[in-house]
Amino acid sequence: MVHPGWLCLLQGSLLLLARARQSRGPAGACPLRGKQSELNSFLWTIKRDPPSYFFGTIHVPYTRVWDFIPENSKKAFQQSHIVYFELDLTDPYTISALTSCQLLPQGENLQDVLPRDIYRRLKRHLEYVKLMMPSWMTPDQRGKGLYADYLFNAIAGNWERKRPVWVMLMVNSLTEVDIKSRGVPVLDLYLAQEAERLRKQTGAVEKVEEQCHPLNGLNFSQVVFALNQTLLQQESLRAGSFQIPYTTEDLIKHYNCGDLSSIIFNHDTSQVPNFINATLPAHERITAQEIDSYFRQELIYKRNERMGRRVKDLLEEYPDKSFFFAFGAGHHRKEYIWKSAVSKRLEE
Repeated sequence: MVHPGWLCLLQGSLLLLARARQSRGPAGACPLRGKQSELNSFLWTIKRDPPSYFFGTIHVPYTRVWDFIPENSKKAFQQSHIVYFELDLTDPYTISALTSCQLLPQGENLQDVLPRDIYRRLKRHLEYVKLMMPSWMTPDQRGKGLYADYLFNAIAGNWERKRPVWVMLMVNSLTEVDIKSRGVPVLDLYLAQEAERLRKQTGAVEKVEEQCHPLNGLNFSQVVFALNQTLLQQESLRAGSFQIPYTTEDLIKHYNCGDLSSIIFNHDTSQVPNFINATLPAHERITAQEIDSYFRQELIYKRNERMGRRVKDLLEEYPDKSFFFAFGAGHHRKEYIWKSAVSKRLEE
């Protein structure tokens, strides 16, 4: 069984993966550029009768951002007839398809496919996480009946049967900051639940396979490199010798302040950590650049093209309906969406 939190890894449906520490400043502190209601500008109107909307979401607990979302965005959601997401978060098939996509071929286990050293380090790190998780849980989580053993099994259960790329994503999500946020729906899921409660028609512009298969498309040497770099990073974080440049707190702050230009939205949208850094040997830097280029193409540019085509088709098929499209905010960044197929196709 897949814990619903795993859906966040697919939603361009996901948390900033490379993180483990809190930002120095409060997430709500914005530059003095005007009233808070004027800062968050993640709503775009498609001018027609009735109007439709694009809304940029963020894959963090909705309670961290909801109060910063201006009333015009909430009103657009309330008044729309149909709400579309990247994935259908309430469809059981979404979960079952994700389960299948993550697994190694029948009869294979991670121990059989990974280099022995990496497998041992991975196992050691997961043992560390399981040991630490009770101390990471909040009183509020425990009060809701959410306990460390259950949560660890929900996230990391059956890890030896998963493909290495999914284990890499899993390791990045097993941090203290992430664990403390479990139990509260991310913004996308909250909107889906609200749409269901309001009896709105809902749908998705993508299938799980379309987000999932590109992750499985890395070749074996690239996957081993990515998993090794992920473990090195987590081991350094544990030793206190490394601090990551962008955290979940940074992501929340930029979102709440209406900052679409920040580079950290690239990471939230493309779903994967950025392995490029100046300390890598030349040959490893090339591998990191190849991975980064591959995921930008597959998880941002091609997805925008596909999403744009389907949005255009929906608007043409239902001219008398008001749509509310809730996609990851990174897809709405000017260089991604307004210069991409979404805007081009809507202008045709």
